[in-house]
Amino acid sequence: MGAHSVMVSTQVPRGIFVLESQGKRLILKQIRMKKIHLLLVPISFFLVVAMVIAAKEARMKLTSPAFEDGGRIPLKYVMPAAGGKNLSPPLSWSGEPKGTKSFALLCVDPHPVARNWVHWMVINIPAEVHHLEEGASRRAMPPGAKELKNSFGFVGYGGPQPPPGTGDHPYVFTIFALDVEKLDLPEDTKLETFQRAISPHVLAKGRLTGYFGR
Repeated sequence: MGAHSVMVSTQVPRGIFVLESQGKRLILKQIRMKKIHLLLVPISFFLVVAMVIAAKEARMKLTSPAFEDGGRIPLKYVMPAAGGKNLSPPLSWSGEPKGTKSFALLCVDPHPVARNWVHWMVINIPAEVHHLEEGASRRAMPPGAKELKNSFGFVGYGGPQPPPGTGDHPYVFTIFALDVEKLDLPEDTKLETFQRAISPHVLAKGRLTGYFGR
């Protein structure tokens, strides 16, 4: 061994970690198996908690035949001021867990310029519903479903209308599976209130993001 050589050895029966360097024998720490088991208990506990949280927020699938996740939103789904018809896009979802009693739907623009501009908020979608057809907002929503006001100030879907020159904006659609049949929220509910109301009831969620810019 050279002047800078280091040899590490382990004595398994007694759990002693030994470091030998330059002929000097240094015992760093003695850990008996009993202590190791005690260390594993809290680790196991936190792993179980993490698994429970992951199960509680299981991933659903949200899709649209109009655009793929990460794709460009077609012009007819944007606001008239941006050249569109403001039709709400067709959406389908699946993969909700057992115990789901209703769905909630949210579409926001988290772009720094938009700052979580709300484009669509819907609550109390019946648990048996897994599809919204094109242009359903304000025209053909499922019985019992309630549309709330968007950031434009009117009830229902308000499509993309990003300021010119600000690049592509992400429009994030999220479907939430809830463990309650009905939420009692007024039409003028703000995003923060909506999020607080659904948070304790979310069983799973799925996301779909489309982009639009001008």
